[in-house]
Amino acid sequence: MRTTAVVAFASLSLLVTACSGASSETVQSAPPVTSKPAVSKLKVEQVTAGLEHGWDVGFLPDGKILVTQRPGKLALVDGGTKRDVTADFSDVHVRGEGGLMGMVISKDFATSREFITCQTHKEGDTPVDIRLVTWRLSDDGASATKVKDLLTGLPLNPSGRHSGCRPAFGADGALLVGTGDTARPQHPQDRTSLGGKVLRVDAKTGNPLPDNPFITSANPNEQRLFTYGHRNVQGVTVRPGSGQVFTAEHGPTIDDEVNLERAGANYGWDPSKGGTETSYDESVPMTDKQRFPDAVSPLWTTGEITEAICGAEFLTGSQWGALEGSLAVTALKGQKLLLFRLDDTGKVTEVTLPPEFDDKFGRLRAVRSGPDGSLYITTSEGEDDKLLRVTPGA
Repeated sequence: MRTTAVVAFASLSLLVTACSGASSETVQSAPPVTSKPAVSKLKVEQVTAGLEHGWDVGFLPDGKILVTQRPGKLALVDGGTKRDVTADFSDVHVRGEGGLMGMVISKDFATSREFITCQTHKEGDTPVDIRLVTWRLSDDGASATKVKDLLTGLPLNPSGRHSGCRPAFGADGALLVGTGDTARPQHPQDRTSLGGKVLRVDAKTGNPLPDNPFITSANPNEQRLFTYGHRNVQGVTVRPGSGQVFTAEHGPTIDDEVNLERAGANYGWDPSKGGTETSYDESVPMTDKQRFPDAVSPLWTTGEITEAICGAEFLTGSQWGALEGSLAVTALKGQKLLLFRLDDTGKVTEVTLPPEFDDKFGRLRAVRSGPDGSLYITTSEGEDDKLLRVTPGA
């Protein structure tokens, strides 16, 4: 059964910090609402329920939707009907933040039936790594079989902490993958580690791409890096028409960040304090400009507030009116949706909070744009989680 809510927009009232990517100067208030959106209401429909920590959403050519669920479950949604997809996830290490996580549908799915997941991997009872896995969905959608391990060796904390792991396709077809540092102090600044990074690889082979920023390195892990110095990247999305890559990242209880990724850049997270600290010291700045003067400052940060921002996606299609091109970001702790207006350089100019998501549906995890431009969002409460469809209201 579908339920619908239609509510007017509200401007962001909580204390946040907005900053340009080229400067460390901050403003201790939200960017002002400069104009009334042409779309003043949103409509939220429940597509389906009965999910368990819905982690990511993928759209198939026939209109059906795949949903990954962190405990190692895969669902196929057809209209309002959900059915389980049989697949062998017995080697998924489900603990804490780890399990069956991000997903993308392969560009050639119409002929290959393939999709790619991020998942924590165990052998027997021993946690091993986080890996990208290529799967093939049966013609009837009832089952999926493993094709291959696309990329292995992403670090894993047995507790599941800071597992990442969100994939997205770049404008050029490259597979971009945001990863977590697994709460290990050395990973973010160690360019031979795949943890605390945004990776850029070939979606068919998992190999580094020839124009990657560190392709001349002798280390194959470093060759796969797009950016480094991250803590726990939970959202990756590409701005339509520009190719700009944006990420949403968890901070250390404060300073959740939205970043604009620059090839080869350092984003300044270093709980090892230059290798002098063996514990995971979270007292360091999220973007440490003193230790790393060239580190890229965030576009936006929550400052002293914790929101646990998660998925990130752009609103596409003229039906959104003045909201077209806005960056939508979900929040787990804040249990809300944030909409960012950006200028051409990526600087945040306005932030709004659609109030229908303010503690209405619980923790919000995935956000993906459907083929028709509708926004699809999953809840992540752990019991009877929902897949929601968001469209402009009347």
